Amino acid sequence: MITAGRVTVNGKQIDSPALNVTEADRITVDGNPLAEPEPTRLWLYHKPPGRVTTARDEQGRPTIFDDLPAEVPRVNSVGRLDLNSEGLLLLTNDGGIKRQLELPATGWLRRYRVRFRGRPKDEDFAPLRKGLTLDGERFQPMQVTLDRQQGANGWATIGLREGKNREIRRAMEDLGLPVNRLIRVSYGPFQLGSLKPGEVEEVRRRVLRDQLGLDGPKKQVSRRR
Repeated sequence: MITAGRVTVNGKQIDSPALNVTEADRITVDGNPLAEPEPTRLWLYHKPPGRVTTARDEQGRPTIFDDLPAEVPRVNSVGRLDLNSEGLLLLTNDGGIKRQLELPATGWLRRYRVRFRGRPKDEDFAPLRKGLTLDGERFQPMQVTLDRQQGANGWATIGLREGKNREIRRAMEDLGLPVNRLIRVSYGPFQLGSLKPGEVEEVRRRVLRDQLGLDGPKKQVSRRR
């Protein structure tokens, strides 16, 4: 739009995006004032298995954006869940909040219910609790609780503070416990709760203020669990 000459700043047409502006500057596109930025919004989404979290998929697989309700505007996912994983995924219209919530430095704990094949003892999870290195990649210590055995499968609750690609699946496979179901149940203070697969629920503004500090001079993400 800039190179096409459609944008002006303070009445002057610009030809390069290399220009710093403030809230005091008057910006127009095609002669119309630039709209005010939308307030930050956040949604909880229960991702079903079998959907990718990208806007488009080169293999033509269904994406999470295919079935979002019409009232949900253009949003981005906070992090990802792989194709076969399910559970809580945060969606937001604010790119700054998305980036902050994805940073390991944010420190928010993400909890998963994990079903795996095998009959381990609690002490078998020691490598995950200490942190392990796979293929030269270091995984931070995880919180692991062995919940129950169900036939040939077991269930565990695993918490981590960073989300590397297929981290839990790779770590469990290294222990000889291949994962056959993975459900994210929380992301920091946000809980999956009773949200059904495919359902979306917007987080109330008051909760956003409490958890993301949106009323401060800068957007600060609290380190609450």
